[in-house]
Amino acid sequence: MTRPGSYKTKQRNAVLSYIISLEDAHVTAAQIAEHFGKSSLPIGRATIYRHLDKLTECGKLRRYTVDGVSGACYQHIEDAAGCRTHLHLKCEICGELQHLPCETLTEIQRHVFDNHAFEVNALKTVLYGRCGNCLQKA
Repeated sequence: MTRPGSYKTKQRNAVLSYIISLEDAHVTAAQIAEHFGKSSLPIGRATIYRHLDKLTECGKLRRYTVDGVSGACYQHIEDAAGCRTHLHLKCEICGELQHLPCETLTEIQRHVFDNHAFEVNALKTVLYGRCGNCLQKA
């Protein structure tokens, strides 16, 4: 006998699997909906948002809301501490969010801590500009 609502597990797994397949990339709910709109397993936006919230609550995903204007984006996290060690880049044109693992910036964070007694929160530190793709289009 099938449990009532068991389809949610299939959809949840599909959403999580899709985000994992993107490796370190960030994805919005709209992008996920677009992906599943083209697949053999269409999943509605409300269901996607519900699963994103649950997956974030249980620690499978990290939710980024960097500017309070753009929609949130999500990333699969295996190592929850990983995003604390690098800053982020946000394209002002397309909205792409990228990791910036750079030793020079890590040194700046150390300098700020050691010399100014201030710990930079890398999870919330975002540098804004234009990504390579948008620069090529311009």
